[in-house]
Amino acid sequence: MRRFLVGLAIWLAPTAAAALEVFACEPEWAALAQELGGSDVQVFAATTAKQDPHRIQARPSLIARMRTAGLVVCTGAELEIGWLPLLLRQAANPRVLPGQPGHFAAAEQVPLRDAPARLDRADGDVHAAGNPHVHGSPDNIRVIAVALSARLAAVDPAHAAAHADRLADFLARWDAATARWHVAAAPLRGLAVAVQHTEWVYLLEFLGMRQALTLEPKPGIPPSASHLAGIVAEVPRRQVRMVLFAAYQEPRPAEFVAQRTGVPAVVLPFTVGGSDAATDLFRLFDDTVARLLAAMRASGG
Repeated sequence: MRRFLVGLAIWLAPTAAAALEVFACEPEWAALAQELGGSDVQVFAATTAKQDPHRIQARPSLIARMRTAGLVVCTGAELEIGWLPLLLRQAANPRVLPGQPGHFAAAEQVPLRDAPARLDRADGDVHAAGNPHVHGSPDNIRVIAVALSARLAAVDPAHAAAHADRLADFLARWDAATARWHVAAAPLRGLAVAVQHTEWVYLLEFLGMRQALTLEPKPGIPPSASHLAGIVAEVPRRQVRMVLFAAYQEPRPAEFVAQRTGVPAVVLPFTVGGSDAATDLFRLFDDTVARLLAAMRASGG
């Protein structure tokens, strides 16, 4: 706590009236920061929905944005381990270093699934704390929104009341939408799916669906033709109804399985901007549920 308060004092030293600059590592957190910060924030998204958030280059333009940021909002849980530490080091901005008020990690606000029993790079792209793709669950986003709003109020106390009002408005709309998604997605409960990468655990848990097969032999390792042939043989036995992959991923593995089994390959937006319809957090889940329901109907459901 003392370290946090000292960091908060450092953060508050500048008194410029400009909007708080928020550096968001991923589009979902940029969208959430904008919802909660409104006109009191200037949000920059470091990545797009068509980029793999695990593998981003620490470009000079990102370093420049990090250097002037007053708040960094990232997933954490080692999702950005290949590029975020370098950005922070090169930017030399003490206000947004881990442990300071200006550094917010969404994954630290919610329980993580699938923590590995061992840490060995031979097992692929594993994350020590657990699966970092927490934005897949609307329930997680609600918890993170409350924590992020409190952090906005801490680093931008002049607008604390406005941040609180925007949070209340967001939660009212979000809770109504979450209830709507539960009702709309009821036919999906219990359905088995294959996934290209293990990034859907929170979404599938929220929807009550089952991950029966994973196309990657190990996380982050592209599947070989022989491995996919084994997956094809397992699809009918596991009663898999669809193959899921993200908008940023190479579609060929999912399409290979789909063509040989007859189950649909479904590209999901994964984050804000991943499809033409997914223009904000609400529409992200609207589009995701709609695509899953359409695939279920196409597979005979």
